[in-house]
Amino acid sequence: MNGGFFFWLVVKAIVITFIAIFFGLLYKGIDRKIVAHMQGRVGPPIRQPFLDVIKLMSKENIVPKHAVRWLFNAAPLICLASSVMLLLYVPWGGIDAILEGHGDLILILYLFAIPSIAMVAGGFASSSPFAAVGAQREVVTMISYELPLAVIIIGIAWKLSGIGGDVFSMAFITAHPIWENVGLLGLIGIVMLLLSMIIVAPGELAKIPFDVAEAETEIAEGLTVEYSGRNLAMFYMADGVKIFAFSALIIALFFPYGIASLLSLNGVIASIADFLFFLLKVFIVMLFSVTLIRAGVARLRITQVVTGYWVTITLIALIGLVLLMWDSHVGRWL
Repeated sequence: MNGGFFFWLVVKAIVITFIAIFFGLLYKGIDRKIVAHMQGRVGPPIRQPFLDVIKLMSKENIVPKHAVRWLFNAAPLICLASSVMLLLYVPWGGIDAILEGHGDLILILYLFAIPSIAMVAGGFASSSPFAAVGAQREVVTMISYELPLAVIIIGIAWKLSGIGGDVFSMAFITAHPIWENVGLLGLIGIVMLLLSMIIVAPGELAKIPFDVAEAETEIAEGLTVEYSGRNLAMFYMADGVKIFAFSALIIALFFPYGIASLLSLNGVIASIADFLFFLLKVFIVMLFSVTLIRAGVARLRITQVVTGYWVTITLIALIGLVLLMWDSHVGRWL
């Protein structure tokens, strides 16, 4: 890696950091506003997440007396940095990932676990019993949704393996949309994988009904109960960035389409159109995978989370995988 490449990588990473934080907080504001209206409330203004971050940044960082200070303070920074790093490997806005060729879909799945692990470490480091319970619940939730998520990824990669190429490369996946490589049975299978991915999203993002690790009414915010000031602000921004990143991943896997070619656009105008279309897709994905679910479903118990992911959602994903396999055999017979 030469100096010039490293310099521009840092510049692009900084730009992406600001873009991801801005749109992550913006989508959080839109999400809160929509949920409020669906529940018959006025709700906070869309700019509220930005106001919250500004306020938290001006507050004092309070560290519990018996906390592991260095880990307690490092956890929010690691959580935010790893959330931003996800966007270096996920293509978005019609642009290939900045680190394309230096990592694949398997690496992205590991990176998605790092923010949650950082929160777990911070929870345990705080010495709070509420945070310890939240950390234990977060670990159980992670173990639960990883299985159906792995089945989804295997299903897409297995189907694309018939084309030939690096099936775990994000560039390859976005260049060969899965919908264009299946028959009728495969189409049904992909819909089932997409449904599973949408239900995995609130668990991955710790949103209702899978926010058992925070559960304000039960364990007083759980993992972040002892956090304040800039540390809490970093957790808050990381949450928004992770929502943006996971939505971008869903788009890359299932909807890697642009709008510029459809409108016969070229040059800078085409790039702007594709980026705006990408933001629209992120909003739609967030609406169906986060907003509507948390507005219409109450929080689950931790036992229900495990059963739901390990049994129900994994079964749906496995049926989708089987349909993809049958689709290949039917296509071969025909």
